[in-house]
This record gives sequence, structure tokens and C-alpha cells, in this order.
Amino acid sequence: MDDTLHGTRDPRGNWKPLARIGYPAVFVWPLQPVGLLRWLFGWSGYLLPWNLFYAAIAVACWTFLTPPLETMRSFAPAWIAWLFLRNAALAILFFGAFHFYLYTRRAQGSAYKYNAKWLDEDSPRFLFRSQILDNLTWSLASGVTIWTGYEAVTLWAFANGIIPFVSWEAHPVYNFLLLLLIPLYREVHFYCVHRLIHWPPLYRVVHRLHHNNVNPGPWSGLAMHPLEHLLYFSCVLVHWIVPSHPLHALFNLLHAGISPAPAHSGFDRVMLGKRGLAMEGYAHYLHHKFFECNYADGAIPLDRWFGTFHDGSPEAHAAMTRRITARNADRRSRAA
Repeated sequence: MDDTLHGTRDPRGNWKPLARIGYPAVFVWPLQPVGLLRWLFGWSGYLLPWNLFYAAIAVACWTFLTPPLETMRSFAPAWIAWLFLRNAALAILFFGAFHFYLYTRRAQGSAYKYNAKWLDEDSPRFLFRSQILDNLTWSLASGVTIWTGYEAVTLWAFANGIIPFVSWEAHPVYNFLLLLLIPLYREVHFYCVHRLIHWPPLYRVVHRLHHNNVNPGPWSGLAMHPLEHLLYFSCVLVHWIVPSHPLHALFNLLHAGISPAPAHSGFDRVMLGKRGLAMEGYAHYLHHKFFECNYADGAIPLDRWFGTFHDGSPEAHAAMTRRITARNADRRSRAA
């Protein structure tokens, strides 16, 4: 499988895309209508393929796999356990599909794989000395549990009229637009939480666990410290303030729960068909590699605005090095 049409390999076998990482024509002036429409409706844009897929899963879960609100007016082990089993099944199926295809079968070998090495199966950094067992444990035992906890409390609050409810029948346009904006909100929330847990005291205690995955695989995406899971899934708390429907909360949590898989797959694309399916994970791979860049990736140029953007070029790497050197020198001078 020839991956040199889209990228290059260094002497160690690590792959990088030819194109630099960029942002879509959204927050630019003058407005670029064609670019904006291409981003909204084109393949590898805002809706397709991932956000529309996550939204469809959320609708299916709300319609067929979520108890009626009347049932959730009182906390009961049965319906909470059902939510947990549903979320665990979603995680296992989605993360597991990437892992099985790319790492168990190695169906495309190392084509489009950023790091030439495979997952670490003998390292003291990980539980059981195994990267995959470590990632599975944190993802399912902590991640799915806290995801479900937030969901159960939020649905209970909706059922009891504690938080503002907006029906789709009465306000379809508002609800549709709110659903459309959730991935953008998620990006801002993730950036804020991510910058917070890179504060050195929190990084050492909390976020370092996630960054043990210098060479991430699909299950690395949700492999976090429980405190990080509490912060990460707090994205759903916006629905306690902004009038919305339970579907919005479910979509918000599901997006947070399963969207890390493609970005942490370790591959630039999965070759299903001639063109393959773009994972668009290089920006986040660089974050795992260098730690000090690309705290968010997506439509909103937060890293560019705050000076932490790395587009994969030597110039961007040199700028990051200068920034880190200047920051460390400033810290040393203050400590002296």
C-alpha cells in the first residue's frame, strides 16, 4: 500500500503528511462563502463524516436505547445500569473496531501510521505493563462510569424539570441549530479543560497518565485519570443552563465519549476504499509527541489565537522551541 502520495517517511519510518495542518475558511475576513460551504457540507468537513455519524448514533440511542423520562424521575439501579451497559457497548464497538482493524489485524500494515512503532506491551509506565490493557482499564472503568454518571444525573434533572427543557415539536429550528453548534462548543470546552490540566501541578497528578501514550492508539483517546474524566465530561453541564432537549445532552456526551478514537488512532487515514477515510489526527498526534502545542484541533483556531499552533512544518517547530525556551528562562529568572 503506497502512502507516499500523501506523505513522507523519515529514516526511522515515521510518517507525516505532505500538507501542513490548516484551519477551514470559517474565522477569516473577508468572508469566503465557497470555502465556508465546502467546510460545512463537503467530505472531511464539519458535518461529514464524523459529526453527522455521531449525531445519528445519538438520535438512535435517544429513540431506541434510552428509558422514557418518566422512568428516570427517580434514581434506580436498573435504568442507570442500562445506560452504563449501552455506553460501554458503544465504546467497545467503536474504539474496538479501530483497534481490531489497525492493530490486531494490521489490515493496512504501517501505511499512513505516524509512529513506526506499535503499541507498547512491556513498559512500567502502564498498568499491567501493557499499553492496551492500561488504556482499556481507564477508558471503561473510569471513563464510561463517569460519562454515565453525568448522563444519569442530567436525564434525571430533565425528567424532574430542574433544568430547562425545550421540545422539538415546539421549537424545531432552535433545537436543530443548537444540535449543530454542539461540536463547536465541545471544542472550546475541551481547549479550556486541556489548558487547565497542562498547568504543571495538575499535569503531574492528572494529565500525565494520558500523556504516557506518546505513541497513541485508539483506546488512548479515553484513557484518562478519573479527575480528568470529571473535567472532560463536564461539557454536559451547559445544558443545566442553556435551554435544550435531552437529545442535546446525550449528543454532547456521546461526542465526548467516542470521538477521541479517530484522533488517537495513530493513523492519518484508514484505507477503506481507494481514497480511505481521513482520521485528521495529525495535529493531536503532534500534541502527544511534543506536549506544548495543539491543545485543540478543529474549526476554531484557538491554538493560532493563543500562540500554541503547530502545523507540522520546521518553521512551526522552531517557533514552538523558541516559545518554550523563553517561558522556561522566565520561570528560572522568577525563581532566582
